[in-house]
Amino acid sequence: MESASSDTSEFLDGSPLSTNPSTPLNPSTTNLVKLSREAATEVLPVTKAKNICCVGAGYVGGPTAAVIAFQNPNIRVTVVDKDINRIRKWNSQHPPIHEPGLNEIVRVARDGTNATKVNVDGAFTAELPARLPNLFFSTEVAKCVSEADIVFLSVNTPTKITGIGAGAATNMVALEGATKDIAIAAKPGAIIVEKSTVPCRTAQIIRDTLEVHRPGVPFEILSNPEFLAEGTAIKDLLNPDRILIGSSRTKAGLAAAATLEEVYSAWVDRSKIVTVNLWSSELSKLVANAMLAQRISSINTVSSICERTGADVDEIAKAIGLDPRLGSKFLKAGLGFGGSCFKKDILSLVYLAQTLNLEEVAEYWMQVITINEFQRNRFVKRVVSNLHGTLIGKKISILGYAFKKDTSDTRESPAVEVVKSLLADNPAEIAIFDPRCNPEDVKDEIKRLFATTGLKLLKPDGPIEVYKDSYEACADSSAILILTEWDQFRYPPLQNKESVFVKTNPSPVSSTTLTSHVPSELDILHMMASARKNKITSPTDLEPPLDTDPLNRYLPEPACAEGCRDCERGSVEEVIASENLEWARIAYQMKKPKWVFDGRGLVDVVEMEKLGFRVEVIGKAGSRSRLHGFDGDRC
Repeated sequence: MESASSDTSEFLDGSPLSTNPSTPLNPSTTNLVKLSREAATEVLPVTKAKNICCVGAGYVGGPTAAVIAFQNPNIRVTVVDKDINRIRKWNSQHPPIHEPGLNEIVRVARDGTNATKVNVDGAFTAELPARLPNLFFSTEVAKCVSEADIVFLSVNTPTKITGIGAGAATNMVALEGATKDIAIAAKPGAIIVEKSTVPCRTAQIIRDTLEVHRPGVPFEILSNPEFLAEGTAIKDLLNPDRILIGSSRTKAGLAAAATLEEVYSAWVDRSKIVTVNLWSSELSKLVANAMLAQRISSINTVSSICERTGADVDEIAKAIGLDPRLGSKFLKAGLGFGGSCFKKDILSLVYLAQTLNLEEVAEYWMQVITINEFQRNRFVKRVVSNLHGTLIGKKISILGYAFKKDTSDTRESPAVEVVKSLLADNPAEIAIFDPRCNPEDVKDEIKRLFATTGLKLLKPDGPIEVYKDSYEACADSSAILILTEWDQFRYPPLQNKESVFVKTNPSPVSSTTLTSHVPSELDILHMMASARKNKITSPTDLEPPLDTDPLNRYLPEPACAEGCRDCERGSVEEVIASENLEWARIAYQMKKPKWVFDGRGLVDVVEMEKLGFRVEVIGKAGSRSRLHGFDGDRC
């Protein structure tokens, strides 16, 4: 692609290029990075970024900017958004999203840290220096953009709901508006980075917008899609399997890609940083999500066959996952995919295929979504069927409302669609509990989702109640539906969970190494997370609670203003949110025959039956079914 820079005529020939990972780094502001091509080698100046601005403080922009700031203490990183309430939350004790490890990362980068000394097993003392804040959140979009060397575009790109392409095409309103703001405010030579998931060739739209508002001013446009999974976003950012950077094939384009590579190389091995052309980068994100969703729908079709034949979908997934050509990931049968990405990105791919007159391709990918909806509907029918075809007069308990574990995000959650379907059968009560979703936020969403119907669905006017306590939610219930794969719902319970801050393939660290090198911020967070296990102590007087700040590392969080709405509404208590359910206690409170419908494959049927439950698990014939064949004692 031609970039909006002054040297667009100087194209480099050949296949997509990558900066040479063997090039030694110069500590000065400017590095010389070798860029290879056929029959020649260009040596280009690469400027190190000192100031980064991320436009959009949502699920992508906030965590991404936080980790970049955390790993680059010498770079000022500012996240901007026109949503005053969202920025207020990022600058408070109530971040707008929940991700394991996010709060710790934000506190270090946004607030700075104390200096302290730590004794480890009495073998050595590690000195931990204080750190100044370098992560900021602001509503001053123009000011912050004007100061940035690199500007990330991380705005929402939902599916259009009206007009041409409604239901499939991507709504580009937010991206178009943000691009205009950037075009007007950005300084000449700034690097504009697509972080949002966008249709292929969106960089051309950005370039055209820049040319309209700042004709002749040099800018470079890069594509740098995120490959994060909600619930593991911080872990994915700290230990990425790849960083993809798409650029134009000009000298300036490749130099811009190298500048962005410098930012990531602070913690990512250069062998994992891949540079391609702009269009390949944009399309790679859509294809990656479509392929992952396809695997989910594929195994879910198999689960429907298993339920009617007596086969076990988990055993099948294990058997085929041992084939190295397939692998074991994304072969867990369940209620299907949710969230803001998979469905939206498949629809974008479908619309792209349609606009290219590739109807067969569009139909193929559309079937992935069709199967996803089929799986949810099938699950609800199974519930109603086992409850003798009616829910009237019965309390149905929902465990899990977020679309997946370890997040508070409920967008496109399967639980939402299940609740909608259950309402049609007029249950006496639908009791909802999620360990990370604030009940008040869930109530607000239910009001919004059903606003156009005029129905009053929340108690006391309707059947829906949202609980803070799981046991209250399940008391006197006729059936429990497990809709989110929270580890807290497992039975037998999960004993240990890996820290978010564990490095992938870490090199062995000896006491000698640590005494001669200051631990990294990531080392420190891992030490704090595993303080009890590693017996780390501090010579300073620690203020409670020691389990959250055993090294007295954190500075106080920003104080909330008087009358803070989030303080008044309360937050999810960490202990309650993390504790495993006592299924025996739940069984004691339920109405017979104590049905549990496991839509996520979290419970062991035999062990649950010992507690007195009747259990139906997705992808398996019911425990009382004759399909178990030779298991005569279970027929």
